[in-house]
Amino acid sequence: MMFLRLIARLRRFRRREDGNPTVEFVLIFPIFMVLMVSAFESGLLMVRQMMLERGLDLSVRAVRLGTGDMIENDELRRMICNTTGIIPDCMSQVKVEMIRLDPRAFDRPDPAPDCVNRDEAAQVNRTFQNGQNHELMVLRVCALFDPIFPNFGLGVRLKEQRGDHYALVSTSVFVMEPG
Repeated sequence: MMFLRLIARLRRFRRREDGNPTVEFVLIFPIFMVLMVSAFESGLLMVRQMMLERGLDLSVRAVRLGTGDMIENDELRRMICNTTGIIPDCMSQVKVEMIRLDPRAFDRPDPAPDCVNRDEAAQVNRTFQNGQNHELMVLRVCALFDPIFPNFGLGVRLKEQRGDHYALVSTSVFVMEPG
């Protein structure tokens, strides 16, 4: 008798549908949240990259068409930060390399960008060389960012590359104009 009552209850439970949308929500909602958060993180990453490229382009134009004055690293970084606008704490998160190249005896610059080391208080520039008239120059900027959602979606993948942050690198090659 007790066994029959248990079977009847199980049949009634199987026919009921009042909890059905909750199960679908619990299964599908996390997937959509990961997609939404990753899309936001990716969009912000692309906007930062685009603004870094724009800041570098405007600064390169000023350096290339300069009046022959030697530009300092901090001045160039300030120019990039002023035109970029979206980099938080820009002056301490951006590192600039300016490398002189000889087009006849081409020696490739180091492929790994020189980025800010957050563990060190004093930042040493690996290479910053001012160019003379008609010299081929490479200007490379590396900016570090923390992911908005570091433990969710795309932020997890970005953190795997460099610890707690990711680097955006922008490079420009130009010839110094005669003064």
